[in-house]
Amino acid sequence: MKEIITGRLTAFRNEMKKAGVSAAVIPQTDPHLGEYIASHWQVRRWLSGFTGSAGTLVITDREALLWTDSRYFLQAGEQLADTGIVLMKEGLPDTPSIPQYLIGHLVKGSTVGIDGLLFPATDVVTLKSSLEKHGLQLDPLFAPIDIIWQDRPDLPDAPLYLHDEKYAGKSAADKITSILAAIKEQGAESILISDLAELAWTLNVRSSDVSCNPVATGFLFLSPALSVLFIKEEKLTPEISDFLAAANVKTAPYDSLLTFLAQLPASATVLYEAPRTAYRIVDALGGRAVAGASPIPMMKSVKNSTQIAGIRNAMEKDGVALVGAFMEIERRLATGEPLTELDVADILTEYRSQQELYIDESFETIAGYGPHGAIVHYSATPESSVTVNPEGLLLIDSGAQYLDGTTDITRTIAVGPTTEAQRHDFTLVMKGHIALATAIFPEGTRGDQLDSLARQFLWKEGLSYLHGTGHGVGHFLNVHEGPQSIRLNHVPVALKPGMLTSNEPGLYRAGAYGIRCENLVLTVDAFTTEFGRFYRFEPVTLFPWDRSLFDTSIMTREEINWVNGYHEEVYNRLSPRLNDAQKDWLRKKTLPLLK
Repeated sequence: MKEIITGRLTAFRNEMKKAGVSAAVIPQTDPHLGEYIASHWQVRRWLSGFTGSAGTLVITDREALLWTDSRYFLQAGEQLADTGIVLMKEGLPDTPSIPQYLIGHLVKGSTVGIDGLLFPATDVVTLKSSLEKHGLQLDPLFAPIDIIWQDRPDLPDAPLYLHDEKYAGKSAADKITSILAAIKEQGAESILISDLAELAWTLNVRSSDVSCNPVATGFLFLSPALSVLFIKEEKLTPEISDFLAAANVKTAPYDSLLTFLAQLPASATVLYEAPRTAYRIVDALGGRAVAGASPIPMMKSVKNSTQIAGIRNAMEKDGVALVGAFMEIERRLATGEPLTELDVADILTEYRSQQELYIDESFETIAGYGPHGAIVHYSATPESSVTVNPEGLLLIDSGAQYLDGTTDITRTIAVGPTTEAQRHDFTLVMKGHIALATAIFPEGTRGDQLDSLARQFLWKEGLSYLHGTGHGVGHFLNVHEGPQSIRLNHVPVALKPGMLTSNEPGLYRAGAYGIRCENLVLTVDAFTTEFGRFYRFEPVTLFPWDRSLFDTSIMTREEINWVNGYHEEVYNRLSPRLNDAQKDWLRKKTLPLLK
């Protein structure tokens, strides 16, 4: 692999030299600025060999460097070994930002090249300004990848299909009406939607363009007089074409967007979000562009009653599948039948696929045994997959896409004897999970105001974790969804009833083991007093925690009662769907904890 990566970097540098570019910045995204992207846009992965979902590659005439965050430090270190690419650990005090590195290493008059379709407009403006202050130039049209990636995958052409209103809870026509009404308040008559999940949600359509995320590659322009979906023609079935026509949405080729925007009347007013719209799109809009905040993320994040009912049903199905899968995992370990991390992932998929309305995984399963559990976003490959032995800890983070809901759950389980330290660490993580799960908070509270609840018990012992505590989750859409999140850094979005968010504190001992404990929770009303409305979290994930890992000596009576109450709910909700053997297994797993 080293020789392959080195050859690709050499070919890229040759194109840099031809274009007079001294450094190039290659992000892990697409023109829709998504976290999860189709294979056609996996440019940074192809150039570097690093497969993580977050990271930016910088190539100069002599060096190649990759910036990524703490979730991927271990993975990136392994995958970049011997490639000559230097790992830059983002967020650490000694790690410069990419602009700082460029300014410090390039001579005046040098040009930095980027593909302006892969960078938010705000980032390009900021980078251009920073570089120019130090005598450097920015070329936003540097995109030579088609020249050197000769077998580059085509844009996806999987067909669109309808997400029926009986699952979505609201028609596409009604959503479009609501969106157009909302943008008027910001002085715009039309809106450009780049985000794939927002497009899918607005039109009640889905596809399979991105692994595990049922989205379609396209852009959507909405206006009172004309709405246009920019998409590959091959993706349109007769049913979809009729459906779009009924919603007054025309279609146009995917690659005709920039021309269409540039030809709009000068009087047009098109709302866009600068941090979430590619630079070249904003450039094509010119004076027609109206910077603002799209109303769609909030509309999409607050699930309606139909979606919430679907989520609860999906969680029950997922819980049933997990009972069968974990029973199978235990059986294999007990009988000595070989069990690898990849086997664990396959078992989960097998049992979930038997459930009604199952479509796919919601992300690639993380089954990390022992030290692999400490790699936050580890995903086993045939080369890395290890045998799970009957000792220590196994971390399993997995989820599914059902037509009526998206699931995401992490359980850390003992697969054999564990140490006192492992049980202590597990209990600290669970104390944080419980503290967040039982929080009562007033209307207007943000996720960053709650984040420390999940970390407090770790912090008291000088421990922590570097990832966020909670992310929003879509409804038969992306498993990572904004705008809300629960994390240390400021996120200016209040939690609202109907939002589905994860609660997943963790602790990772590099080279030893990892622990993460995750449920999905709905924000719901708690009560109203003279001081206003108060909210709480309703856990909707339904599967037991590993009782053998709790150290009840450091738990309060209230914490123990919460675990016991949750387990009683799990048993009551799942048992009607289980056979006798499964009921017996689940009953044992949900027996009360004792102090």
